[in-house]
Amino acid sequence: MKTTKVLALTAISTALSLSAISLAPTPVQAKEMEKCYGVVKAGHNDCANAAGTHSCAGHATTDGDAGEWLLLPKGTCDKLVGGSTEPKAKN
Repeated sequence: MKTTKVLALTAISTALSLSAISLAPTPVQAKEMEKCYGVVKAGHNDCANAAGTHSCAGHATTDGDAGEWLLLPKGTCDKLVGGSTEPKAKN
């Protein structure tokens, strides 16, 4: 294998590794996030719902479900219409 090809492959794999590392949340970032209930679009929830009817991301069936949540930066949820940091009872 030519040296230039090896160097190019090494550079690409290093760049991909570094980008994957930078995408992982740091402990500080995780502390600055909060669950925001009631603002999820169908199929776009983060993890399990408050009712316990599913345990996976992407399983919200309706927009704005009071028991579905997204992980958002602290303080953002209070600014969203219908957003709550606690699950809301269904009517």
